[in-house]
Amino acid sequence: MNWITNYVRPRINSIFSRREVPDNLWTKCDECGTMLFHRELKANQNVCTQCDHHMAITARDRFEALFDGGVFVEVDVPEPLADPLQFRDQKKYPERMKAAQKKTGEKEAMLVAEGEIGRTPIVAACQDFSFMGGSMGMYVGNAIIAAAERAVAMKRPLVLFSAAGGARMQEGILSLMQMPRTTVAVQMLKEAGLPYIVVLTHPTTGGVTASYAMLGDVQISEPNALICFAGPRVIQQTIGEQLPEGFQRAEYLLDHGMLDRVTKRTEMKEELVTIIRMLMDMPPAVKGDLPAPDEAEKKAAEEQAEPQA
Repeated sequence: MNWITNYVRPRINSIFSRREVPDNLWTKCDECGTMLFHRELKANQNVCTQCDHHMAITARDRFEALFDGGVFVEVDVPEPLADPLQFRDQKKYPERMKAAQKKTGEKEAMLVAEGEIGRTPIVAACQDFSFMGGSMGMYVGNAIIAAAERAVAMKRPLVLFSAAGGARMQEGILSLMQMPRTTVAVQMLKEAGLPYIVVLTHPTTGGVTASYAMLGDVQISEPNALICFAGPRVIQQTIGEQLPEGFQRAEYLLDHGMLDRVTKRTEMKEELVTIIRMLMDMPPAVKGDLPAPDEAEKKAAEEQAEPQA
């Protein structure tokens, strides 16, 4: 009986009471090296609580933090051809797509949604850099056009969050054709008199910077974001000159007139609400609501309001 009591029973209890512990409870900040607890980091929108370094964030997580109550409705995007060029490098293009979809849980590199921020209705589009570097292919072009058409139909402003390594090489010239297509989509918004606001995040490069990412009525960036067409290393090797400190970073571009604002991610929602309501000629946003009275308070107030006999 001692063997059963001392070994078997504790062993059975340990098996049934064992809890799964996630592997990613802690994340190390790339900038200052601080170990950050995953819940604390997510609550701060993937911004380091020690040094304010802005880490990567997925499009879905960004929308959950941006929209009121994390509630938004996805906008349908037309599906392009799966592999128009039959492209193959070390892997076939469809295989790379399936791997990216499995890794991120998303269909493509851009998410389009509609909802409210600070009770201000908007349409938003966001690139996900974790999906093949946020590369611009035909789907991204279709997504921006769908977002612009939805914004025009609903008479809402369009807010776009860019994060991309440029055009998608697996789609060749078809990916480069998205530059004029998205430019036409932005023009639709301008003709409808609707604001188009771009939030550039790290990194925004290549053909994305050369098209829709730099056509906003208001250009905002997150701190220290790399924003360029060709990278600083390529430029330095080409011209053979030492580049200035912080070249092509958000703060440098702000000082040289290419950006309107550099805003922390944790303050972005409030700033967007303020800017959108000004451009849409709407009254200032309501900062908070009084809680609804409970039944007891409501009944007491009604009794006090009744005239005494």
